[in-house]
Amino acid sequence: MDAQLTPDSSQNGGDLSDSSFTDVEGEGDEDDDDQNDEASGFSDGESGIVKVPLRNARRKSVMPKSAPVIKVNDIEYLDVPDHSPGNSITSINSIASLLKEKLALTLPAVVKKPPKRSNEYKLHAFVGLLFLCIVFLVGFAYVFYHQQVLQRAYFPKIRFNNKDRVVRIYNEKDNEVLVGFLGQDLGHDTAFACLPRDQIQEAACMEWMHKARLYMSYKEYEGSKCYRIIWTSLSEDLAPTDCYDWTSEYGHWYGGGQTPNMQWPVERGEIKMAPFITGDTSKHQWGNVVKRYFINSNGVVLFVDPSTPLYISINETYSKKFCLQAKHDNFSYVYHRPLPTLNYTICTSENITSLHQSRIYDRPVSTLSLKDREMIDKLMTEPIWHIIPSNSSELTEKNIFNYSEDVLKYKFLKHGHILINEFWQENIGDFVLDNSRFPKMNDTIDILHRRGFRIIFSIQPFISTEAVTFKEAVRNELLVSQRGPDHYIPSLTRYKSVLSAGVIDITKKVTIPWLQNKLKPLMDNYAVDCFYVDIGSAYDLPFYYEFEDALANPDEYKTVFMDSMSSKIDIVGVSSAITRPNGPVFVSLPPYPSTWESLQSVIASVLTYGIIGFPLVMPGPIGGSNITKMFKTTDNETEKMDETLPDKELYMRWLQLSAFLPAMSFSYLPQKYGDEKVINLAESISNLRETLVNPIVKEYLKAYGPLDEGLPFNRPLWMLDPKDPICHTIVDEFSVGEELIVAPVITKDAREREIYLPAGVWRDGIDGSLMKGSRWLHHHPVEEDKIAYFVRMPDDTRF
Repeated sequence: MDAQLTPDSSQNGGDLSDSSFTDVEGEGDEDDDDQNDEASGFSDGESGIVKVPLRNARRKSVMPKSAPVIKVNDIEYLDVPDHSPGNSITSINSIASLLKEKLALTLPAVVKKPPKRSNEYKLHAFVGLLFLCIVFLVGFAYVFYHQQVLQRAYFPKIRFNNKDRVVRIYNEKDNEVLVGFLGQDLGHDTAFACLPRDQIQEAACMEWMHKARLYMSYKEYEGSKCYRIIWTSLSEDLAPTDCYDWTSEYGHWYGGGQTPNMQWPVERGEIKMAPFITGDTSKHQWGNVVKRYFINSNGVVLFVDPSTPLYISINETYSKKFCLQAKHDNFSYVYHRPLPTLNYTICTSENITSLHQSRIYDRPVSTLSLKDREMIDKLMTEPIWHIIPSNSSELTEKNIFNYSEDVLKYKFLKHGHILINEFWQENIGDFVLDNSRFPKMNDTIDILHRRGFRIIFSIQPFISTEAVTFKEAVRNELLVSQRGPDHYIPSLTRYKSVLSAGVIDITKKVTIPWLQNKLKPLMDNYAVDCFYVDIGSAYDLPFYYEFEDALANPDEYKTVFMDSMSSKIDIVGVSSAITRPNGPVFVSLPPYPSTWESLQSVIASVLTYGIIGFPLVMPGPIGGSNITKMFKTTDNETEKMDETLPDKELYMRWLQLSAFLPAMSFSYLPQKYGDEKVINLAESISNLRETLVNPIVKEYLKAYGPLDEGLPFNRPLWMLDPKDPICHTIVDEFSVGEELIVAPVITKDAREREIYLPAGVWRDGIDGSLMKGSRWLHHHPVEEDKIAYFVRMPDDTRF
C-alpha cells in the first residue's frame, strides 16, 4: 500500500510542542525526528503504515488528535487505535497515571510523601553530635583528673586526693573497702609539702598553712597492710576530724564498747559526738567498757592511739558516717600538749578472723600462770552467788550463812563463789569489817569454806569522808587532789550511795603499799579468797581532778590501778576497763534492769566485749538487778523477806541463756518462785552446762589454746563463716567456741523463732535431728523450758 499520513493541524487539541506527535514531513533536522519518534513510539518502517502513538505516562493529559484518513483502492479508512490485549495494559497505565495526578492535586499536603532530607541537614546533625561528644570528654577528663590523677598512690592499696582530702583503701583484689573524708574542718584550702624540718622519715607529709599537718605512713604486719594517719593541729581553733563512710556498701562494723540501746553491728546505732570514755549508758554515750578498736566485715581494722584526746560520733544526724575527732576539754582530756593530735591506724587483710587475732590484744595472754588458769576454770565452771542488799543494814553475817544454806538445799546447784558487795564495811573506804554486823565472820567464812564456797569481797578506790581512813589519807596526801596550786586539798566526788568521797591517787608510789596493808588483815584474819574491784566509770572521778602523774585520759586510772594491785592481791573481777587486765580477771557487764530489752542487750554486749579484747565476761545476775530488798530487819533479828522477783518467764529465758555464757551468776535463787517448773529448768540447765559447756571451757583454757590466740569464748557467727554475709548481721545467735551454736529465745511469750545455721553439718540439741548449714530454719519450735542449740558434726556425717 502506498499511503502517507497528513496530520490535520486544525483538529489538534493543543500546541504541538505539548503533544506526543512528530512531523511526518520532517520539520526540524533528522536527529530531532529520530528522538521524537523514539519518545513517541512511532515506527517508521518499510510498511509505510504510521500508527497512533501512546501518550507519555509522565506527561500532562491533552486532547488527542483526530484519527488520520487512509485511502486504499479509493476507499477512505480511519486509522483508530488497536484495542488488542497488548495495548489495553498501556491504556490502564495511562489511566492510573492520570488518577495519580488528580489525587495529588486534591489530597492535603500532610499525606503527601515528605521530601527527602538534604545532605546539609545530615551535616548539621553530625556536627551537633560531635560537639556533644567533645563536651562529654572534657567533663569526663575534668572529673577523672580530680578523682584519679590528683589521687596519689602514696603506698600500696591506698589513694589520697589532697585537694578534696578523700582517702580510698583497697584490698588485695583491688576492691574498694573503705572511703574516708579527712580534715573535715579545713575547708577548700590548698595543701603544701611540709618543710624539711617538719618531715618524718618514711612518711608522706602535707600541710595546710597555719591549720594542720598530715602524716601518712605504711607498714606490713603479719599478712596485713597497715596505714598510719596522724593529724597535728596548728591552730587552737581547729580540732582534727576524719569521717569514714559507714554505709552497708562498705560492710559492717563491730567494737568500740557498750552503747545505749546496744546495737550489733554498731553502725545501726547512733552516737553523738562525745569523749570516748567510760560512763553510764543511761546518762552518757558509752558504757562501762570501751576500747579504741573497730573491725569491719570486709577485713578492715581501725584502732586509735591512747595518746589521742578522742571524741567519736556514729551516724550523728543520720549521716551514716563514723567520725574521729581530737579535742581537749576541761574533764576528759586535760593532760595534753597545747594542740591536739589525732593518731590512728587502719589495717586490711583478706581474712577478718586472722586480722582480728593479730591486732586485738595489747598484751600477751600467754603470760597467764597455771594458777591463773585454774582460777579462770573455777569461775567459768562454778556459779557466782551475788549477795546484793540495797543498804548496809540488810547485809549481816546471819543472812550470808542462810543464803548459803538455801543454795545447798538443791544438790544440782554447785557451791561456787559468794560475792559480797561493798556493804561489808560500815563506810566505804574503811577496809575493815563492820563488827556490829559481823561479830564472828571468821567462823562463818570457815564454815563456808568447809561447804565448798569461796569468798569474794568487793573493794573500791573511793574513800567516804565518813570513813575512818579518810583523815589518814588526807594527812598523807594519798587522794586525788584538786586542780590548781593547792595540791594538798583533795578533790571530792559522789559514788553510788556515798554523797561525798575522795579517790585514791594510784599514781603516787606510797598509795600501793598503804592500800595493800589495809587489805592484808582481811586475807590473814578472815581468809578472804580474793577481791572484786568496783572501780567506777570515768565520770565517777571528781570533775577538777589532778593526779600526781599526768594521765592521757581519766580511764587510764583503771589500767594503772589494776596493774599495780593485781600483783599484790588476788583479783578476779573488775566493773570497768579500757584494756584487758592482767591475770584471771573477769570484766562485768553493767547492772541490767529486769526487762526483756535488757535480756536482748546481753548477747550484743557479750559479743562486743569479746571482739574488743575482753573474752572473760561476768554477765551479772540471772534475771537482772531488780532487787528492791533482800532482807528485812525486825526488833529482834534480821530475817529474809520476799523480794520483788523478775518476771518468771524472763527469769527462765535468762537462765537458759546464761548456761552458755562465760560465767553463771545468781542473785535470785530458783526456789524463790515456788514453781517446780522453774526448779526443774534450773536442774536441767545445770546438767547441760556440766556435760556440754564445761568440756569446751577446758579446751578453751589450754595453754596456747583459743584464749591465748585472742579468740573470745562466745563468738559471733561470722567468726565461723566470715564469707557468709548473713552471719555478719545476726545479733540473737552466737557460738561457744567452734563446736556449738546457741539461739536463745529473748522475746516474751515466744514459742518459736527464726534460726540461721552457718556452713557445716549440725545436730539439733532438742530433737537430735541432723541438718546442713547455710540455711534458715523458719518457725523453729522452742518451748518455754527449752533452749535451741546445735552441735557441730563432721562434714562427712551421713544423714
